[in-house]
Amino acid sequence: MLSIKENLFETLKNSGSPDRLVNQWEPFELIYDPVLAYTSGSRERGKSMRDGWGTLIIWPEEQVAGMPYVTENEKVLPDITKWREYVKIPDIESNCNEGWEYAIASVNEAREKGKLATSFMPTGVFDRLHFLMGFEDTLMNFLLEPESMHELCDAIGENRLLHARKLVEKLNPDAVLYHDDWGSKHSLFISPETWREFIKPQYIKVYRYLKEQGVIIVHHADSFLEPIIEDMVELGIDIWQGALPENDLLRIQKQLCGRMVLMGGIDVSAIDRADSTEESIRIETRRVCETYGPDGHFIPSYTYGSEGTIFPHVDPIIINEIIRYNKEVYGQG
Repeated sequence: MLSIKENLFETLKNSGSPDRLVNQWEPFELIYDPVLAYTSGSRERGKSMRDGWGTLIIWPEEQVAGMPYVTENEKVLPDITKWREYVKIPDIESNCNEGWEYAIASVNEAREKGKLATSFMPTGVFDRLHFLMGFEDTLMNFLLEPESMHELCDAIGENRLLHARKLVEKLNPDAVLYHDDWGSKHSLFISPETWREFIKPQYIKVYRYLKEQGVIIVHHADSFLEPIIEDMVELGIDIWQGALPENDLLRIQKQLCGRMVLMGGIDVSAIDRADSTEESIRIETRRVCETYGPDGHFIPSYTYGSEGTIFPHVDPIIINEIIRYNKEVYGQG
């Protein structure tokens, strides 16, 4: 029986031979670092705070996570043409050279457990744009102020590249989990052409650097991404995490021929609920394993951007059903 890491590596290989389906997040151990703490801020349930870019983050007591609160009064960037006046880019070089001991210890612990030390880079380029100015202004400014938008995208991209360089310098992670949602359940937020003009260039430089360092790239986007699948391969993404079932995943698997692993498929809207039954959770998980597992290069998983379901009774059943499937089909648990 292959180890957890070996099985993942075989799943990643174009002509690999995994001996079972990877069970959701089992190969990955998320590592938190000083740059992440500096740029994202310290988020606590029931409290509001501002992140390192100045965006107000609110976390109501009854909600599962903090979210940006961008109103006319609270937006960081009211005028894109004056972005240099309003946006204070976090100074990573000056503020993130110390305090890496806990992250280094976490990397060592992850490897001792046979897992991939996986650095966490949330709030990518598109997400950062609407964190700063809101969705409406972001979409309009692509059309009305392309020059200023190019400048701001470049500035955000350079800051992300600095974060990536710090991670490699200080931690040498095995993988990076990078978040940037590029669409809704049924469409991209912007046209493929606009995405390629403004967003893709930032990922060319960040992901090219990470690939040169031998880092596995896991990109989270629980979005409809069919129109840019080939672009994602070109960027060097190893795993598309958050692959929604609203995408034609079977067709995408055939199109990719093993060039990128899909991680997701489970319809969380149907089963991550207070009233979901064990039977319904098992049926949906089994559907995903049986539908996408045979074509390979697939990791069955819910589509959230990190480990854990909203309702705690759901995740253990998903994990157990994947184990059941692996025992029945592969003879491995």
